[in-house]
Amino acid sequence: RRAATARRATAEKRFPILSSRPASEGSLPNLPEGIAPGVVTGKSLEILLEWAKQKGFAIPAVNCVSTSSINACLEAARKMDSPIIIQFSSGGAQFYAGKGLDNKEFHAAIAGAVAGAYHVRAMAEQYGIPVILHTDHCAKDLLPWLDGLLSANERYFERHGEPLFSSHMIDLSPEPLEENIELCTKYLERMAKMNVGLEMELGITGGEEDGVSNEDANPDDLYSKPEEIWQAYQALAKVPNGNFTIAAAFGNVHGVYQPGNVKLDPKILGKAQKYISEKLGLPEGSKPVKFVFHGGSGSEK
Repeated sequence: RRAATARRATAEKRFPILSSRPASEGSLPNLPEGIAPGVVTGKSLEILLEWAKQKGFAIPAVNCVSTSSINACLEAARKMDSPIIIQFSSGGAQFYAGKGLDNKEFHAAIAGAVAGAYHVRAMAEQYGIPVILHTDHCAKDLLPWLDGLLSANERYFERHGEPLFSSHMIDLSPEPLEENIELCTKYLERMAKMNVGLEMELGITGGEEDGVSNEDANPDDLYSKPEEIWQAYQALAKVPNGNFTIAAAFGNVHGVYQPGNVKLDPKILGKAQKYISEKLGLPEGSKPVKFVFHGGSGSEK
């Protein structure tokens, strides 16, 4: 019955031009109920993230800049029997739109991300895997880009009953903590109304990505504190229907490095889980926070 329900739910979302061809079923073993091939949103997104957390694995995320890179990710995920996060940065989305499109007021970056989202939606179910459709780092000066994408989500939601994207990231880590939390909470209130998830960043991911450099960041800012994570969790958890993840810093740095050049301290995340569990009165060993890992480590393991 569960398989039949998943197939029916998938068929209802499918693009009309592809509706005469059955979607691939994929071969992911023991998928939780409510997860079907294609882009996952809303409750299905929550189920998939919670499943990964309980099973102890991270879902890989790849920034894509073309249909070819998207298709390569889908193919790799199918071969590995793995869910995947396909995401766009503002620069990558502008590239996707092409050089001939003006990026005034982020027009090209918005159009490129929306076009990429439609491509992922058309192809993900054909490859038979669940996909989280996401956007990457959105700093304060890029918020107009996110505003445009949220408008696209709202229009899509009105027509289809679900958002175009699964989730979006807001990276206000260079801003004061209070401002970071306040703005993220404000955006989550808008996003929650259409079942869009939020990823927020605390601390700073070092290195350079998509033209944003944190190579000279204060070393102390590369490590989040449990109290800061709790402060963010507490505010975001109050948003009705809010679904959020936290990219806390534990020494991770963007880029490729030789082993030993990056000093990771993942125990920070464990301490934060314990600290927040105690604040919430949860049983020992609980993991209330859904964490996101950014960057590379140079680790051989």
